[in-house]
Amino acid sequence: MIIAEVLGRWSGGARRTPRRTVWLLAVVYGLTIANLYYCQPLLPQMARSYAASSVGYLPTVGQVGYALALVLVVPLGDIVRRRPLVCLLLLAETAALAATATAPTAGVVLLAGTVIGLASAGVVNILVPYAATVAADHERGRAVATMLSGGLAGILLSRTVAGLTAEVFGWRALYLAAAAGTLLLTAALARVMPPSAAEVPIGYAAQLRATLRLATSEPMLRRRSLIGACVFGAFGVFWTTVAFMLAGPPYRFGEAEIGLFTLVGVAGAFAAKVAGRAADRGRQRASTGVLLVAGAVSFGATAAGSHGLAWLIAGLLVLDVAVHGTHLLNMSVVYGLVDGARSRVASVYMTFYTLGGVAGSAAGAVAYRSGGWGAVSATGAAFMAAGLAAWAGEAREGRVGEAREGRVPGRASAAPKPGLFRGGGPRGRQGRG
Repeated sequence: MIIAEVLGRWSGGARRTPRRTVWLLAVVYGLTIANLYYCQPLLPQMARSYAASSVGYLPTVGQVGYALALVLVVPLGDIVRRRPLVCLLLLAETAALAATATAPTAGVVLLAGTVIGLASAGVVNILVPYAATVAADHERGRAVATMLSGGLAGILLSRTVAGLTAEVFGWRALYLAAAAGTLLLTAALARVMPPSAAEVPIGYAAQLRATLRLATSEPMLRRRSLIGACVFGAFGVFWTTVAFMLAGPPYRFGEAEIGLFTLVGVAGAFAAKVAGRAADRGRQRASTGVLLVAGAVSFGATAAGSHGLAWLIAGLLVLDVAVHGTHLLNMSVVYGLVDGARSRVASVYMTFYTLGGVAGSAAGAVAYRSGGWGAVSATGAAFMAAGLAAWAGEAREGRVGEAREGRVPGRASAAPKPGLFRGGGPRGRQGRG
């Protein structure tokens, strides 16, 4: 419990110092999501342990668990107390990590991998809307940016940490260490995260219906979810295929060199910070448009990357800034649509976002097989162009709405709608589910 006491004194309590609490939540986010990605560089070693190629499906079953949690687990964040829910999910993840480390068969590894994906998705997508809730309105963008930076750091460092640890101690030792670390984080979070009642006093079935109604009734949420799906789709197009391009001529990179190349993605963490400040100043719409244009242009540089590494790195830097910056701005907008029940928003937005990544990965693989790296770059640019078209529709509708309501053009149009989720006591619209 030493780590919990230290972090508890450092945070000073969520009510008095929410910004420091958000930093702790970002650490939990990063280490939790890292648990999902440790397996990627370890698959050959794990397969040799069982003499079974089925271990190669471990990333897939993890993503299946992740997708299931977005629909079935994340909405619980509004209707049950968050602290016990998050701690329960972290304990389930701890057990799954320990089961992976001691698994006698590949089947056990795959089952545990599904649980890791489900628990990871539940934790991170409940904590992000929670951070948006505890932060002041004028700091919400920076709070979400801090969370996303923690998650990005976890994803980027997970592969490096996994590779180095497994090379020295073996992959089972890595998963045992991850289980121990997750257990310590559970203790810290249980001590620091303040207790709170459920936001919405309704049942699970009613919450799922309310989440579906939100998706169908809130046009801004649908549009921002579509933009998110498009940019993450472009991201998937690139990262699904770039390793194949780097492994072939003219680069012929090995696994270590390709792994180091992925660290270029750290630019996304800085993009999230800048986008967070723009969001807090009410510049979500204009900033989103600039980032989408930059993302589309970045694929021109990546196309030239098949002949020069500098072009590829430049394109990736711009792409990462565009994707992570747009994602942050989207979340700032959609979490600003409501005063409560933000887990519903997270469920809708992140489901679209994840499906966009899946579509992009599939499209990138098809493009690479059929037309090589040039076709990949064109496909990525098409995803960005689709996001830009969705943004243009939002900007057009926003200008019309501002003119009708007499508001100042250029300000964020994501103000909460009176009566939609505001004042959601048992007799409010929230209470009716």
